[in-house]
Amino acid sequence: MGLWALTEGVEAVVREVGAKLAARRPAEPTPARTGEEAAARFAEIDGPAAAELRERLGSLRPDAGWLDDEFDGAVPTEGEWWLCDATDGAVQYLLGLPYWAVTATLVRDGRAVLAVVHAPELLGGRTYRAVLGGGAHLDGRPIAPLPRALGSAVAATSQPPTVAGDPVALRRAGESLAAMAGAVVAVRNLGPTALQVAQVGSGHLALFWEYGADAPNLLPGALVASEAGATVTDTAGAAWTAASDGFLAAAPGLHADAVRVLRNVD
Repeated sequence: MGLWALTEGVEAVVREVGAKLAARRPAEPTPARTGEEAAARFAEIDGPAAAELRERLGSLRPDAGWLDDEFDGAVPTEGEWWLCDATDGAVQYLLGLPYWAVTATLVRDGRAVLAVVHAPELLGGRTYRAVLGGGAHLDGRPIAPLPRALGSAVAATSQPPTVAGDPVALRRAGESLAAMAGAVVAVRNLGPTALQVAQVGSGHLALFWEYGADAPNLLPGALVASEAGATVTDTAGAAWTAASDGFLAAAPGLHADAVRVLRNVD
């Protein structure tokens, strides 16, 4: 099965899983007093959804392996692997907010070749999809970044889930926020990392940057953004890979300016 034909099936699965999760999403914040209580509540919902993704996507590509969204270790550099997250944006989901997504990415030899990012409750449901070398689409329409100057840009950023254990990434996150906030109109964190990076590709955001290792969350959005025409690199402007410790996606006309803002942080 070709990648474009496969994408149709993947999108159908992701949409169906997303609809089930949306139906179960709490209308009010989950009353969990501790992180352990929140994690237990989340597992009740996420577990069945993740199992369904694994079963159904596995049937579409039986020879591909499976990487959990919280896998520990480097992205394999050989073979095909599914990398999926049933509820990317768990914090927002448990708080009853619509800023979460279902993501499915096919990784081949360490590189994303297919990605679907579906936000079931964002503006009635938005779906990004991309195939390596085949462009990117939002709800079936081709997308591209919008040209902007840095001074008129809205930027977004986030931090990897394990950033608390990475003092270098923590320092860079703080210093880069101060630097970028003085260079753009506004800096925001709008939820799931994959979704925010994809939104650079559709022009909803001008740029997104992050420090620290975060390949599971960055790979799907990075494929969407790059296939849409955004410039995707590490924060120094070099080629980004799943092993990089910094990430930058920006509209082509302001990418160099964003690198200059971040240069002193690196």
